[in-house]
Amino acid sequence: MPTHQPLNLQRLSAVSLLAIALVLGACKAPPSSTATPTLPTAPEIASGYRTDLHTQHATRHMAAAANPLAAEAGREMLRRGGSAIDAAIAMQAVLTLVEPQSSGIGGGAFIVLWDGKAVRTYDGRETAPAGATERLFLQADGKPMGFTAAQIGGRSVGTPGVLRALELAHRKHGRLKWATLFEPAIALAEQGFTISPRLHSMIAADPSLPGSPDMARYFLNVDGSPKAVGTLLKNPALAGVLKRIADEGADALYQGPVAEEIVAKVQGHANPGSLSLDDLKGYTARERAPLCTDYKRWQVCGMAPPSSGGIAVAQILGTLQALEQRDSRLALAPLKPHKTDKPAGIEPAPEAVHLIAEAERLAYADRAQYVADSDFVPVPVNGLVDRAYLASRASLIGPRSMGIAKPGTPPGIQVAYAPDRSPLRISTSQVVAVDDQGGAVSMTTTVESAFGSHLMVQGFMLNNQMTDFSFIPEENGQKVANRVEPGKRPRSSMAPTLIFDRQSGEWMATVGSPGGSQIIEYVAKSVIGLLDWNLDPQTAINLPNFGSRNGPTELEQGQFSPTLIQALKDKGHAVSEIDMTSGTQAIVRVRDAQGKASLAGGAEPRREGQALGD
Repeated sequence: MPTHQPLNLQRLSAVSLLAIALVLGACKAPPSSTATPTLPTAPEIASGYRTDLHTQHATRHMAAAANPLAAEAGREMLRRGGSAIDAAIAMQAVLTLVEPQSSGIGGGAFIVLWDGKAVRTYDGRETAPAGATERLFLQADGKPMGFTAAQIGGRSVGTPGVLRALELAHRKHGRLKWATLFEPAIALAEQGFTISPRLHSMIAADPSLPGSPDMARYFLNVDGSPKAVGTLLKNPALAGVLKRIADEGADALYQGPVAEEIVAKVQGHANPGSLSLDDLKGYTARERAPLCTDYKRWQVCGMAPPSSGGIAVAQILGTLQALEQRDSRLALAPLKPHKTDKPAGIEPAPEAVHLIAEAERLAYADRAQYVADSDFVPVPVNGLVDRAYLASRASLIGPRSMGIAKPGTPPGIQVAYAPDRSPLRISTSQVVAVDDQGGAVSMTTTVESAFGSHLMVQGFMLNNQMTDFSFIPEENGQKVANRVEPGKRPRSSMAPTLIFDRQSGEWMATVGSPGGSQIIEYVAKSVIGLLDWNLDPQTAINLPNFGSRNGPTELEQGQFSPTLIQALKDKGHAVSEIDMTSGTQAIVRVRDAQGKASLAGGAEPRREGQALGD
């Protein structure tokens, strides 16, 4: 089995005195609320659904990313003998250029990596500047700011972390020279790339873009119209930054002229932030213990806090397993999807949607109550994924929808917090790779909302990750766990995931998705498709998106039959058909009849993803 160090849940030295004063004892239940949470729209608009994608196969290595130019850069590194993390770094550098709305060197990332011996996870999440306070997003009257007012400008910028995390992972697992990994991105930035249909759609749909002079010069024509699909876009400024990073390492971003310009842009904006040179210089990426839990005959490994994704996916799977153990008629495996005439070509069974959505309500309720940066608050991680606790939660699921779930009382609670009702709007990207030696990586990377803070520095976007904190720091006298604190990392929904055969310990799959607070739904759907329904990776990704963030049961617009929708309504579900713009990438190890192993990969049809391998 994959080895991993246990999570240390006793790290209370960083817990604030105020939080300690709120300790109520593990026996006291948290405050409950049946108020419907505010659910945001998808952080990136829908831009069509491709029906031309098929599972790709390879025997040596494979890389998949949200843009074919990035996937090609990853495969190039693998062809040179690079490791999975080498491929991920090359893909991230290219995505900074070709998918600037989603991720880049001005943002953050979570990395889950298999080196052939153990699962490693690296936390490159942004941190709050030292000058930030819990009232950062409160107006003078004490009411929270509107999202756009908080997002645009320096106020929302956290200390970027992705480069430090990639550097840390490369130091331990890289095979190629650091500078080599930036060659494809530098060449593309200098020679230019053509604006894709999706990037064009994102530019055209962004009402705040014209207000950013740097973005307007880069993305718009002189008359203010968005540059057309196919326009050659060059970025010499970014090429220069990437050359410096290639030569000097991540320090090139965190100190010196680039850092000085970042700080000047943040502090000099009309909506200023407090990010300083000291914040940049002091940023540290962290290797954290992975969160690995059993699901039937598999082991599923993901990120621990400050990501909520690993916990939530583990809770959803564990709750569904408990349901099956309670009553075999509730098993997912027999509820296989069937073919339809919708664009996805496939639809899950109504009972499967019901069971999965109900398990997700429970997980999202716990997420809002308990999960935040574990360096600042004591998150009961072990309790949240405890089998007995999840069995008790599964007992709440019946033949009709519960509507709004309340948080449970997992073992190990040390502090009682108010629930966080702030929505998340993370604009993210996903890369996966498997190398010649069998190493694998899943990395979810983000600048938060589309185009981040809309501050552009030397050709790349700065994040607006601070808006991932709760805008409201307390409720009814109780602090919110995910409130703003200096140096703290905002809670994330990102869920990069690795899957193993529990008995043999053999790596089986790497998967992940962007999509804001719906990431958890997207990853859970894909994992269940791969494991319970034995779908190939492309078909698992193609499955229509569905689930619940503890509000209405959400169905991907235009992908579900009237029969399924009515069946859910008959079970008491409040159904909402919305755009659900996932960006899932997956690579799976498969074996033929003779037992010979190979790789199968799939990419997201709702974006411009591609899986490439040899």
